[in-house]
Amino acid sequence: MELKKIEAAPSIGAIQAEGIADIYKDFGLKLTSLKGIASFATSIALQVSEEVCQFHRAVPIDVLEDGTVVLAMADPLDMVAVQIIRNKINKEIETVWSDPDDIEFAIGTIFSDKNAFEDTLQDLVEVEEELDEEEEYDEDSVDILRTQATDAPAVVFVNSLLVQAIQERASDIHIEPQENDLRIRFRIDGVLREFPPANRRLQSGVIARIKILADLDIAERRVPQDGRVKFKIMGRSVDVRCSTIPGIYGEKIVMRILDQGSISLNLDDLGIEANKLIRLKEKAKAANGMLLVTGPTGSGKTTTLYSVLTFVNSPQLNIITVEDPVEYRLAGINQVQARPGVGLTFASALRSILRQDPDIVMVGEIRDYETAEIAIKAALTGHLVLSTLHTNNAVATIIRLLNMGIDKYLIVSSISVIVAQRLVRRICTNCREPIQPSDDIKMFMSRQGVDITEHTYYKGKGCSQCNGSGYWGRFGIHEMLFMEPSIKELIIEDASEMEVRAAAEKLGTISIFMEGVVQARKGLTTLDEIIRVA
Repeated sequence: MELKKIEAAPSIGAIQAEGIADIYKDFGLKLTSLKGIASFATSIALQVSEEVCQFHRAVPIDVLEDGTVVLAMADPLDMVAVQIIRNKINKEIETVWSDPDDIEFAIGTIFSDKNAFEDTLQDLVEVEEELDEEEEYDEDSVDILRTQATDAPAVVFVNSLLVQAIQERASDIHIEPQENDLRIRFRIDGVLREFPPANRRLQSGVIARIKILADLDIAERRVPQDGRVKFKIMGRSVDVRCSTIPGIYGEKIVMRILDQGSISLNLDDLGIEANKLIRLKEKAKAANGMLLVTGPTGSGKTTTLYSVLTFVNSPQLNIITVEDPVEYRLAGINQVQARPGVGLTFASALRSILRQDPDIVMVGEIRDYETAEIAIKAALTGHLVLSTLHTNNAVATIIRLLNMGIDKYLIVSSISVIVAQRLVRRICTNCREPIQPSDDIKMFMSRQGVDITEHTYYKGKGCSQCNGSGYWGRFGIHEMLFMEPSIKELIIEDASEMEVRAAAEKLGTISIFMEGVVQARKGLTTLDEIIRVA
């Protein structure tokens, strides 16, 4: 059955307003004027659609902190309309009473450009047509792709994704073409979370839009591409790294959001235990030596190095970095972007940097023997060198360097401290509650030699603040290995990894796993999270 527009009631005159006001006042409702509102909940209104707003004389005007949508209605007691709109937007609704003329004004403001909003957000999340796996994409000309990229649906969709990602504190946006739709996922607190899929027919326009913004070749869809774009989102400058890779249904895009405003680069904010932090600062202030940070991808290694650089940065020091890519711009520090395609590798860049009279050098990552050898020799010749490695723990870093072919005498002479780290999710303080660990967790901890029977542990129940996840934000857990004389002696004597670890633990080194258990006992994270990450 087709919806028919109902003519809005005449403006509420003195007599009419008095009668209606008496009825609505009994329900605690007050008349809300919309004409002084500078902006409305446009993205929510698009989900509802202009036709539905007109038919029910209702319009979304705001979204509260807990996600509740404020709905202005000519008849706020129309529960049928409220239920219909609630089902469309899948959010809680709070109604306010407004003059029908104000409702018409708001609807006209939101939907004034018919071309811009011909596709509502509701259409975007519906599967309307299938695309055959064998369909060729080459038939789209570059001109058509450019047109699609500037069409309102693609522009609105990409902008909405970016705004929502910032609001959700996402670090990555995944746009993944599937057989019937466009899958959307955000990485929030290190874990991917799925959002409603988009209509498959938006695929070409959305991908072309992102590629144009990131200065990528929109005509090339057979090989991976990487680019970068800077946005100003909700008043904040945000760098977005874009990566594409061809798939059987089209190009998958990952947008890495680098929001420096949401990350502290203060060394004191890393959550490192006080005594270890004092020693780390001493090593960072040294005139030479090497400071290595290790861990898997996404464990916060670069943030730790940036925090160290921020701590030591001063006009008296020449600090140069070589990174791939440069994630954040640091004032007063010379940063070099590695470009392997033109021969500017970590190793070649490092050689050139050492001719630039540096005091401190940061190498984004030690990937091979050549880079490791140059970095270690630089640490032995009066430079402080900072870098990262992909290893599971601090002691394993030594073994990794030995396997690369680095002489053990160079390792013990150059490295001053190794920091291994992970990022774990923090329990939401709004819904934290004590729990009894499951039998599986008790058995696992028992096998690790950890007694969890004498402590209280917690988890997040799930609330509107954390979107039901039970977690809000992340923090680091660290394992630090300082190169004490006894450790150096064991390395020279070709001791095994287990022997070096045992000696390090006698000197006070706490493993990442045990550091995580300590934080769980403090009620900062969960045992499940420690098992998952550490």
